Amino acid sequence: MTTASTLSVPPMRAVGRDLLAGLVVFLVALPLCLGIAHLSGAPLLSGLISGILGGLVVGPLSASRISVTGPAAGLAAVVVAQVQGLGSFDVFLAAVLVAGLLQIGLGLLRGGLVANFVPNNVIKGLLAAIGILLILKQLPHLVGHDADYQGDESFSQSDGDNTFTALVTALGRLVPGAALVGGVSLCLIVLWENTRLKATKVPSTLVAVLAGTLLSEFLRSTGGDWSIAASHLVAVPVLGEGGLQLQDLLRYPDFSRFSEPRFLLAAVTIAVVASLETLLNLEATEKLDPGRRPASPNRELVAQGFGNLLAGALGGLPMTSVVVRSSVNVNAGGRSRLSTITHGVLLLLSVLLLAPLINRIPLAALAAVLIVTGAKLASPRTFREKWRAGWMQFVPFLATVLAIVFTDLLSGILIGLAISLSFVLARNLKGGFHLVRESHVSGLVHRIELGTHVSFLNRARLADILSRFRQGDQVAIDARGAEYVDPDLLSVIREFVEEEAPPRGIKVSLFGFQKKYQLADVVQYVDFTSREVQAGLDPQRVLELLRDGNQRFLSGQRLHRDLARQVEETSDSQHPMAIILSCIDSRAPAELLFDLGIGDIFSVRVAGNVAKEKAMGSIEFACKIVGSKLVVVLGHTRCGAVKATCDFVHKGIDPVAATGLTNLPAITGPISEAVRAETLTRDHRDSKNEPFVERVTAIHVELTIQSILAHSPTLAKMLKDGEIGIIGAMYDVGSGRVNFLEHTARGVQLGSGQAVGV
Repeated sequence: MTTASTLSVPPMRAVGRDLLAGLVVFLVALPLCLGIAHLSGAPLLSGLISGILGGLVVGPLSASRISVTGPAAGLAAVVVAQVQGLGSFDVFLAAVLVAGLLQIGLGLLRGGLVANFVPNNVIKGLLAAIGILLILKQLPHLVGHDADYQGDESFSQSDGDNTFTALVTALGRLVPGAALVGGVSLCLIVLWENTRLKATKVPSTLVAVLAGTLLSEFLRSTGGDWSIAASHLVAVPVLGEGGLQLQDLLRYPDFSRFSEPRFLLAAVTIAVVASLETLLNLEATEKLDPGRRPASPNRELVAQGFGNLLAGALGGLPMTSVVVRSSVNVNAGGRSRLSTITHGVLLLLSVLLLAPLINRIPLAALAAVLIVTGAKLASPRTFREKWRAGWMQFVPFLATVLAIVFTDLLSGILIGLAISLSFVLARNLKGGFHLVRESHVSGLVHRIELGTHVSFLNRARLADILSRFRQGDQVAIDARGAEYVDPDLLSVIREFVEEEAPPRGIKVSLFGFQKKYQLADVVQYVDFTSREVQAGLDPQRVLELLRDGNQRFLSGQRLHRDLARQVEETSDSQHPMAIILSCIDSRAPAELLFDLGIGDIFSVRVAGNVAKEKAMGSIEFACKIVGSKLVVVLGHTRCGAVKATCDFVHKGIDPVAATGLTNLPAITGPISEAVRAETLTRDHRDSKNEPFVERVTAIHVELTIQSILAHSPTLAKMLKDGEIGIIGAMYDVGSGRVNFLEHTARGVQLGSGQAVGV
């Protein structure tokens, strides 16, 4: 994927930017390679060999364009344990080589898919924790206290301190010259990043390292207490000094113990741990990439496998993708594999040619670079985002951060994964299905909707819910969305249906279960207006059902209906509970607005909801012959018929002459009465005045009800006798809400005991 910013950068400038980023990564990686080798109890050159191979071999093969590979602190404990177990570093190298082969095989077998199962909050926690560790671990180096080797991420340090006590110790052993270099370098980076200097495209970190080195050289030339000793500088083995040659530093694998179980176990351990750390770091690195370019985890495992194969063959430490170096790469402007390769070339040159020059770089300047990187990784914004996401996201995130800070990288990640898994299990205990209480025309139905996969973890909760139902309850267990239902759940459902529900007078409906579960569809509740349901309704109850239906329409929680069954059940007869006179407007379908099923209402639709003879005949038939209990005259906002009539009346235009529609007066005539009846508006009595149009529409609804009762003695008598109710309503086409009008209500009440307008 290519971002717009990438496209806007000329090719040569992009190359220059990546070369500079590679230089910055090299400066940071150099002491880290040496420090991790020391932590691992391995030859110092082994760390550099891994860094070189990470850049020159893994870099071109890597799935990621910005990931930087090298020796990782998270593997230090593994290296120490396996070297001790195998008894020789050379035998350990053979295990690293075999581990590389295993990684290649794992990648070819698509084992990288395991990365997809790592929660995002653990990845975010990993990044934030590394940021905090960089700040805490590098502060002592910033002031010249270098007892803890670069790259150590463990809480307990080899010098007897821990991550926090080392800060106090550092203040007591502050080296003035190193502290000055570190402070100047840190201030220079902050200044560069927050002023116009950033526009120069020169990485602030590179400027800080160069300035820190020059300042260090100046302090050394002046002598005295401010001079920085060699122990506070980078220390690369210098070839030629004391007759030291490259072949003296190289180590080669020993396969003499290849057939031993311990050897194979070591190789598998290295492969698994290195692969896991690589996949987690790769996932984290993707989130740092400004272009959000996806990286194949399988390809990355193959690339890492080749790197570790050569590392074992040439005397290097096992390697992984490393977040610290990758984030430095991103912050320095690296956007392609060229920066990673460049850092590998420079590491090689530092061993062969540039060691004397490299050894003049103060560790305090590099600490400043890492502290700024840590501040970006552990941004307070990340913590705020996770907090706002809810405690189920924040707690695993924070647990991962604290676990990494107070243990080590690998242990912390495993703890974070375990806590995230516990949250998943907790959600599953409460999930798998949900209970919905649905108000059907026949009464309340408790519908238990099973999820896609329902496991045995949900058994206790389901049994508890089923035990709470009482005599007369209607229960529906809906498995239409379930792909798998655990046998334990099926046994609970069967026991409830066959043994518990009948004696307790509970009617249970089942639908959607797969044939293999041997639970046939049974529907015992009525979800449409049957003769019996209609007979048990009164106008007030019908109004409540319509209002509830509109609330469901607004919330999107519509009732689940078996429409095919309703078609079958209503094929012989119909018994709708209401008749709704509404407009033909395509935006106002009554069945949808009130969340109704087949056979629930009669629907009369006429432009402008005008009640002429045919419409009133339909209403009389619905109420007197079929038994409907409520008449609703439904107007709506922004009605085209009302707006046109307002303009005709305002301009004094004859509708037929204006439109050529000879039958239009049958619609505009009754609405014109409402236009003239609206007396609140003095000016702008046309369609452009929306409040005026809405008042006209409401008045027209009232006049329509009066017309129905005036011209239909049948309906008037039924209303007087309490057999029906009649009410007006307004549908807002902008919000979807139906407001029932208080002043139009006849024979029904809008609230508890009194009519209340909405």
